[in-house]
Amino acid sequence: MTKIEFLCPPGLLGHIPAPQPAAKFLPEWFRDLDREMDMKDAHGLPGLTVRACLPVADVMAQGWIIPTPFDIWTVVDPQTRAMEFRWAADLPFAPIDAHHPDQIGAQYPPFEGAQPLKLINPWRVVLPPGWSASFLHPINHFELPFAAFNGTVDCDALDVPVNVPFLWTSTRGALRMPAGTPMVQVIPFERAAQMRQSEVRAETAEEQARRQAANTRKHSEESVYAREWRRRHEKSPAG
Repeated sequence: MTKIEFLCPPGLLGHIPAPQPAAKFLPEWFRDLDREMDMKDAHGLPGLTVRACLPVADVMAQGWIIPTPFDIWTVVDPQTRAMEFRWAADLPFAPIDAHHPDQIGAQYPPFEGAQPLKLINPWRVVLPPGWSASFLHPINHFELPFAAFNGTVDCDALDVPVNVPFLWTSTRGALRMPAGTPMVQVIPFERAAQMRQSEVRAETAEEQARRQAANTRKHSEESVYAREWRRRHEKSPAG
């Protein structure tokens, strides 16, 4: 069976939040939304919120989330007004480290004046031969006070954890980011299965007619995407 492994130092296991399927980390802003609005849409169907959008829910549920291992909070120095990161003094490692600003060209747009940082990840990701993983800012987690840089790593060859470079985006002076906050989303993929070829062309008359018919159904039938166009959870013949 193809599987992903998350490995941490023995002394940390059971003492820090563990990686879990991303579906377990759906953000509150999304979970708290009602599925329907108290109004009809322009086509007379019930007006739906993004909570009812299956493509949005599906992409947020892809892969696994590695959470932050420890509490991190910010304070503002009363003298300099500079923001500082803090964490408990007895931690086995510092959860944040700094990058040099020149690593992102911080003297030029779009990062002018920015300080790149990195969240230290204690979990090593192990994948079978031929597999890589994309390490992404937790998808649609707009509530997070940071923006992570995204990357892809061949985790079938790398024997160290992948840290998470980021920019702090919150404008709040004092903020607490508790242990267990989504830190990075890990989506594995088999390298050989990636598409390498593409075709760019105009639609045929038949394809135009199919697009028009599908568009009409989309705006005149409830749940047509869920009933007929969604294939995400189909199983292979092998199960």
